[in-house]
Amino acid sequence: MEAATSSRIVPQLNINQNSASLRPRAKMTSFFLKTSKVAVALHSNSNDEKISIARGLSLSRPIQTKDLVGRTYSSSGVCTYPEGATESNSHTAEEKIGVMLLNLGGPDTLNDVQPFLYNLFADPDIIRLPRMFRFLQRPLAQLISVLRAPKSKEGYASIGGGSPLRKITDEQANAIKFALEAKEVPANVYVAMRYWHPFTEEAIHQIKRDRITRLVVLPLYPQYSISTTGSSVRVLRDMFRDDIFLSRLPVAIIQSWYQREGYIKSMADLIQKELQIFPDPKEAMIFFSAHGVPVSYVEDAGDPYKDQMEDCIFLIMQELKSRGVNNDHTLAFQSRVGPVQWLKPYTDEVLVELGQQGVKSLLAVPISFVSEHIETLEEIDMEYKELALESGIVNWGRVPALNCTPSFITDLADAVIEALPSAMAISTSDTTSEEAENDVVGYAVKLFFGSFLAFILLLSPKVISAFRTSIL
Repeated sequence: MEAATSSRIVPQLNINQNSASLRPRAKMTSFFLKTSKVAVALHSNSNDEKISIARGLSLSRPIQTKDLVGRTYSSSGVCTYPEGATESNSHTAEEKIGVMLLNLGGPDTLNDVQPFLYNLFADPDIIRLPRMFRFLQRPLAQLISVLRAPKSKEGYASIGGGSPLRKITDEQANAIKFALEAKEVPANVYVAMRYWHPFTEEAIHQIKRDRITRLVVLPLYPQYSISTTGSSVRVLRDMFRDDIFLSRLPVAIIQSWYQREGYIKSMADLIQKELQIFPDPKEAMIFFSAHGVPVSYVEDAGDPYKDQMEDCIFLIMQELKSRGVNNDHTLAFQSRVGPVQWLKPYTDEVLVELGQQGVKSLLAVPISFVSEHIETLEEIDMEYKELALESGIVNWGRVPALNCTPSFITDLADAVIEALPSAMAISTSDTTSEEAENDVVGYAVKLFFGSFLAFILLLSPKVISAFRTSIL
């Protein structure tokens, strides 16, 4: 099966990601949507349910959906637009295109580690408390960041004293800008970090100063998760809500792009190249390690991350098999935090099991990361490598992150161009969040676990001591 050439594009910030059935399956039919001069590859299952959408948009999808007014899914359904439903891809001399790259961010120095962690854990999409406990969000973030800062500082110290993420993301932004210019689509490219500088707010301020007339939001996360793309989109929605200029700005959001042919082939290229370092390339196990998320995100909140990750790996392995690479492979999840259950299997546990099973050659593939940062440079290259060698694995290799790989950058530029015709003004309806709050069962579950978390964090002697120390 060939990888799709399109991304999942949504032209509004009011998005519902509560379906767990967003991924393509092995048996699919490919279609092409022509929007002006842009051809977008789409997928549809044979038993799709057809849904009517405002503005004459017709969408066939294999899942039950609600509140999809004005939203376009351009890789997980068949979309047909009537004449005039989308704007032309031609650009007038006065039009100024902007591209906003979304990323996590990271501390530039060791002194930035604790405030960076505070920003991370103060995000309600990272620690999901029920409404009545949301007043605890910032105190909990302060407590957790103080407790975790010493160990995190050790990690960042081991990779040079700070995160390289900002530098690499700036390089990617420049590369995408040049790629767009080569395709005769001049654009300003902005970096918007979620938890450290340059913050999303800084990027938005510059976009307003530059008087951008059309904006494409491109998350540097191949797969969608409510804790990554979803969190950044929520911030954008809040910022756009009461701003006259922003509320009128046509925006297209590329929700996920793990299924794009350029991305899949770029990953396959790197894997195929790294396999050659092994004494016997055919016997090396391809070990995909993805950043984990709590199980509750998937089971309770409908996060499609796990499904999209599994499909992403399926597409990469299909591409490798088409090249004659038939190595065994497996998937595990890393970077879990706290006492809650995260997606399994866990990377550290699988490494031990593989060693016990007699696997001697292992190629680690950081699948959810497109830039080098602490999870690749320290967690995989140091912690997991040491664990693998101790567990009996003899030959270890690691596929580098894509960073500024030319084929990858070119594909992201193509994704931006394909998204431009779907840009439209923002909807600030909060229907989705209201529906989530009215889910009695879901609310009860959140209430229970939120209460338990608050009890543990606030009554633990260690936490109280750390909290007092941080205040003093």
